[in-house]
Amino acid sequence: MKKVNIAIDGPAGAGKSTVSKEIAKRLEYTFINSGSMYRAIAYNAIMHDVDLDNENSVTETLKSVEIELKLDESVWINGRDVSNAIRAEHISHGSSTIAKYQKVREFVVSYIQNMTKANKGFIIDGRDTTFKLMPHAEVKIFLWADAQERAKRRQLQNETMGFKTSYDEVLLDVKLRDEQDMNRKVDPLHKTEDATLIDCTNMSFEEVVLEIIRIVDLTIVKANNEK
Repeated sequence: MKKVNIAIDGPAGAGKSTVSKEIAKRLEYTFINSGSMYRAIAYNAIMHDVDLDNENSVTETLKSVEIELKLDESVWINGRDVSNAIRAEHISHGSSTIAKYQKVREFVVSYIQNMTKANKGFIIDGRDTTFKLMPHAEVKIFLWADAQERAKRRQLQNETMGFKTSYDEVLLDVKLRDEQDMNRKVDPLHKTEDATLIDCTNMSFEEVVLEIIRIVDLTIVKANNEK
């Protein structure tokens, strides 16, 4: 075995996407951000003046939308690049709202599983990756950091992308999303028994990346020795 599939789960703002991108780059894997699908669905609904609290209306938008997650990490809706637009804070909040809907989750799961079916070398991040999107991934990571640290990171990301938000606003949003994600009826956020917990609150970016790569290497060595 030369490559495995890697699923990185955890709460919003833990650094899943940033870490996943770097690991994909170093290991020459294909990175897929499942959260981008939910953001794209929320963005499309908002652009059509759909009330995100109306599950039936949001579900109806899925019938006419074409979303593409490209290998260069860009996100397209009906032929238009929306990669930057979907990173806005209100879209981020909206994605957490629509992510609790059964049909929306089924739409995302089907899309991503079709991409990764019968192939290795994918790294996918999201808040249900280890138990829903890639339940058979050889490497499963649950990346955690406390809410205050995650808010700091998200605020820095927002500033880098030109979005004006205060730390208090971001912290409130992080806590709200935790509440929504952990208590939703469909696929609530949780750590699976076979996932490795990494608390990165006091870890550097490099330390997190190297720890996950170490786990990947050990998994591949173990699999090859069992042949």
